[in-house]
Amino acid sequence: MYGSETWTLRKEEIRSLEAVEMWIWRRLEKISYTERKTNEEVLRIVGEERQLTNLLRNRKKNWIGHVLRGEGLMRKIMEGRIEGKRTRGRPRTAMLDDLRFWSYEDMKRRAENRAEWRIAMPWTCQETEH
Repeated sequence: MYGSETWTLRKEEIRSLEAVEMWIWRRLEKISYTERKTNEEVLRIVGEERQLTNLLRNRKKNWIGHVLRGEGLMRKIMEGRIEGKRTRGRPRTAMLDDLRFWSYEDMKRRAENRAEWRIAMPWTCQETEH
């Protein structure tokens, strides 16, 4: 999970992360693939939901809030535009593409006020406050 805040995840990588998570649950419960139990059955037995991709997304949101409150180079890079001609083909997946449901300006406004950020994203503060 080290550095997962800056990972760009494609659908293929998300699927493999979910597969690893299910493999871990099956190993912990000693459920063989020959038993033919679905992933939903395994999660019901364990009493959990899929957490790995949500954890990654929450860590990224927490990190984005931290970056947007500061005046560092990363914030300048996120706000800046690269000049020049775009290359051929499909654009590469950007670091913030999995947070598309929020506009960048909305995230920036909320992050500047830490109290509003915590209200908007209560799950991001759970990891750091113990």
